Amino acid sequence: FLIYFAIALVVGGASVGASLIHYRRVFDQGTLGVFKYTPGECQWVGPNIPYIDLLPAGAQNFWAGSMHCKPEAQRIHADIDRDGVLHNTVVFVDILPETRDWPLHDKDMWHMYNHLVLNKTTRLPYSSDQPLRLNDTTQAVVVRCDSSSKIVTRVSPRVSKLPPYTPPEDSDTRKTNSSPSDWFDARKDIPRMRTQRPNVIFLMIDAVSHRQFYRRLHKTAGVLKTLHRPGSSRLYELYRYHSVGFSTDNNTKAMYTGEIFPSKPDPLPIWAYYRDHGYITARVETGCDDWAKECIGSNFRSQNFSVSNRSLDYELSSPFCMPEFYPNVGNAFGNFKGPYSITARCLYGRYVHDWAFDYLHQLRRELRPHPEARHRHDGDKKRPYMITAAFLEGHEGTGEVLRTLDDALAKFVEDIRDSGELEDTVLIIGADHGLHMGLNFAFLQNGRIEHQNPFFILSVPEWLYQFSEKYQAKHGQEKISPFAANEQRLTTPFETHHTFRV
Repeated sequence: FLIYFAIALVVGGASVGASLIHYRRVFDQGTLGVFKYTPGECQWVGPNIPYIDLLPAGAQNFWAGSMHCKPEAQRIHADIDRDGVLHNTVVFVDILPETRDWPLHDKDMWHMYNHLVLNKTTRLPYSSDQPLRLNDTTQAVVVRCDSSSKIVTRVSPRVSKLPPYTPPEDSDTRKTNSSPSDWFDARKDIPRMRTQRPNVIFLMIDAVSHRQFYRRLHKTAGVLKTLHRPGSSRLYELYRYHSVGFSTDNNTKAMYTGEIFPSKPDPLPIWAYYRDHGYITARVETGCDDWAKECIGSNFRSQNFSVSNRSLDYELSSPFCMPEFYPNVGNAFGNFKGPYSITARCLYGRYVHDWAFDYLHQLRRELRPHPEARHRHDGDKKRPYMITAAFLEGHEGTGEVLRTLDDALAKFVEDIRDSGELEDTVLIIGADHGLHMGLNFAFLQNGRIEHQNPFFILSVPEWLYQFSEKYQAKHGQEKISPFAANEQRLTTPFETHHTFRV
């Protein structure tokens, strides 16, 4: 017995050792490249041994139940037509409030933002004899029949009916430090150079490290590889992207405002800057919260001010405050229900993020120019757009819920690739920080390294890549490709902010 036991120990130890060597090598890998140990660039400190990779997927929350959503008992058919008329076969309709114009004091996550959403929800009986016409600001309704429900969203008002927007005279978001001598016209040198500014889509996945992205989102990682198509779009990954704080607050303040400690009152997020520069702006919050209120709200002189109304054309938040997902009694941030739960996050038979992607698809369809006009080089008259969305599947201690996002995120990226949008759109998928809870973070240096190394990847149109190359060649002190160089350099959310502003 002792001999067999010793042999088992040797074989098992060798297997574990070989696995750890493999996972340590995998830790440095990305979509198209690897973390390079370049002299002069920063390196990770301490023993970076990824013991967590020895656990099979699902091992940390297998006892929490199925990671799939149970379908609703009845399949509900409902839609909203272009005139705002709801067509369905249901009994009741809950008209969810539009939160975009709400002041800061109404969006306090810790003081019943979700209750206010529920209190302002209007329930109406539905009759096919009297079709229900929604007002122009309603983005979402919940249609109900017996015990089954479904969220129906739309983008309203239509882009053509958006009210004129003029930035306030005292706004500093339109100011620039550049002068005509700094301007750079590369249209003669770059084939198919666009005069219209690029669209921007930024998907922020909370608490996901570089390694955790590849550990849990295999399909999405595979699709990302196909985005690198020189001549159309180019893909770059920041291997040394480093957080500047423990949690979401400081990292996203640096990312969205350029400061952790605001130097002036009434700071505005980056989407206000885009709106003031002629962009259509939209934001999706999947956690029944408001970023501006939670992270910079205390820096406003008046809590009656509406940051969303000032900075956004469209906002979707209220569907994610429904009590079937976000508890309206007890602890909304427990382990078994709510936006930080270790179980599958479901709402009306689907993952919560599926409803968000429905709305993102509608936004893209509404904001994109007509396909026949997409390749016109004289510039169509549609305004560029900036879409931001926040997903919380990575924010829980087991690190397992993130797997549920993979199918929907991969499909979203595939759709953007196949639609041709990447020829005029910057797509960014990034995180604020890595996982800051759970066994790996609590006990291992590898977990603390992952916490400081959030995932960050971006796809840029070919013409924008060529522009940066030409600009670097003319003005840069280093004659190197800026995108390729930054893949291996220390970068932080501060650089993300300044990239947004460019």
